[in-house]
Amino acid sequence: MQITKEIFQVGGGRLSALGDAAVYLIKVEGQSALVDAGTGQATDRIIKNIEDCGVEPEKIKYLLLTHCHFDHTGGARQMKALTGCQIIAHELEVPFLEKPDQEVTAARMYGAKLEPFVVDRKIKGQRERITLGERIIEAIHIPGHSPGSLAFMMESEGMKVLFGQDVHGPLDPSLLSDRAKYVQSLRLLISLEADILCEGHYGVIRGKKEVKEFIRSFL
Repeated sequence: MQITKEIFQVGGGRLSALGDAAVYLIKVEGQSALVDAGTGQATDRIIKNIEDCGVEPEKIKYLLLTHCHFDHTGGARQMKALTGCQIIAHELEVPFLEKPDQEVTAARMYGAKLEPFVVDRKIKGQRERITLGERIIEAIHIPGHSPGSLAFMMESEGMKVLFGQDVHGPLDPSLLSDRAKYVQSLRLLISLEADILCEGHYGVIRGKKEVKEFIRSFL
């Protein structure tokens, strides 16, 4: 599904496996990146969708992980093996991924097991810039749903596109959720004035007003 001329949804639901959160492809100037990797139950279909967008898998430079939960990270190890990409995540999520915590990652909830993998670049602090070709993708720390949840933001076709995968939560003690930080993060996301929100389970929301209303609804 094309979102802009540079951004496509290539996984999630009918595009891959029903348990997968959305997987987004960013395609710029000969280099590409993925936002999240699904559960790993249909990585072959995600790769086929990437190829159908005109991207060779080995041109995937980064896998940008929004947080550690299994529906977003279960396919990360396979994706790295197939593409050679660098995996990027917030440092607060790394311990649950490199030595998998099956409860905190929600793998047990899915009746699955998260296989360990190495995070190549660990985002520290509140904001960090990632260079893709001549473009900048900003990683923004939005704790609450999980300790090291990230949103990613870039400009495409003159619009601010926000990848805020689990804006909707949920919050649960087993996930190390923090309600106060979650509310603070929602307010931060509203302040970003995004034109398009690419969410993990609610699809793509378009328009500044619509994006704000969607995020505000979870306050």
